[in-house]
Amino acid sequence: MPLALYALTAGAFGIGVTEFVIMGLLLQVGGDLGVSIPAAGLLISGYALGVVVGAPLMTVATARWPRKTVLLALMGIFTLGNLACALAPGYAALLAARVFTAFAHGTFFGVGSVVATTLVAPKQRASAIAIMFTGLTVANILGVPFGTWLGQACGWRATFWAVAAVGIVALAVIALLVPREAAPVEAGDWRRDLGVLTRAPVLLGFLTTVLGFGGMFAVFTYIAPILTTLSGFSDAAVSPILLVFGGGLVIGNLVGGRLADRRLFATLIGSLLALAATLLLMTLAIHTRVAAVIFVGLLGATAFATVPPLQMWVLDKAQGAGQSLASSFNIGAFNLGNAGGAWLGGVVIAHGPGLGALPWVGALLPLAAVAIALRVRQLEGASAPAGAGRAD
Repeated sequence: MPLALYALTAGAFGIGVTEFVIMGLLLQVGGDLGVSIPAAGLLISGYALGVVVGAPLMTVATARWPRKTVLLALMGIFTLGNLACALAPGYAALLAARVFTAFAHGTFFGVGSVVATTLVAPKQRASAIAIMFTGLTVANILGVPFGTWLGQACGWRATFWAVAAVGIVALAVIALLVPREAAPVEAGDWRRDLGVLTRAPVLLGFLTTVLGFGGMFAVFTYIAPILTTLSGFSDAAVSPILLVFGGGLVIGNLVGGRLADRRLFATLIGSLLALAATLLLMTLAIHTRVAAVIFVGLLGATAFATVPPLQMWVLDKAQGAGQSLASSFNIGAFNLGNAGGAWLGGVVIAHGPGLGALPWVGALLPLAAVAIALRVRQLEGASAPAGAGRAD
């Protein structure tokens, strides 16, 4: 793989750290700024909202820019946003800085996915996307634990200073390594690009992403109480177990990309079914310590095995026009899945069958995603000319 691809990975690493590290610093932030923990939690929700809103806005605004220029501008926003977080005088300023930073997230991964596919041979496109997203998985294994430790030891502002430094490094390597001719600007206008998003296969592709990832977050959002309440682990054991989850993320992401290069649709369906099966079996596994640890790793592997085929599938549905916009919207769909899965899990705990039912309830979402993907396949088959074949 070309070095330029790993420059995109560096940017993905920084974005992954800034998105998730705040979860481990809510107590410090809330105490320092004098706000409640639920209010501090809005720093997470605000970031997710910034991703969903910022992805289409930033992609449309930069649609006619050279793709390398777009990536550099986004890393500039990311770096400035984290500097603003580090210097925020109060809660409102910190929340605004988080939302501002999130505006870079969706478009970076969306445009970055398109650029990544142009840096490699056609048969390696999904693997290229997987390598870029490896930055996100490594952020969860190394960056987030280190950032949490740094914030607890030196104050939460030190973490944002460190993440800003990562942004400067990513900005430098993208400027140095990504070729200016990567992913030429798409011809046409933004109205036509938006029209691409109204195609039934593209819309259903977004819904497939929301449901597929929502199933994982219905469980993972509440993994700490699951491990301590149902599996019998101590609070101190949760962090080491999450390293197993992070290892699963890396493995699943790379394997999913490799398989998607060979058979995209088969990998999409297979990875979603594997995620559903993992969640269903996890209903039983969480009551035994060893099995619980194994299935935490499997959850990470099967969940992120869906990422390259889901992203590549939407890119294929938008083939010909508006790929950057469709790709960025799909990043927003991942974040909607995160938020929706967390909300569903909360409903199940508060009003439904309870904490132990989260895995099997979560399994219903990737199964629904499989049904939608098969429906898209059926629609495409019905509209294809007689005798036409499919590449995947």
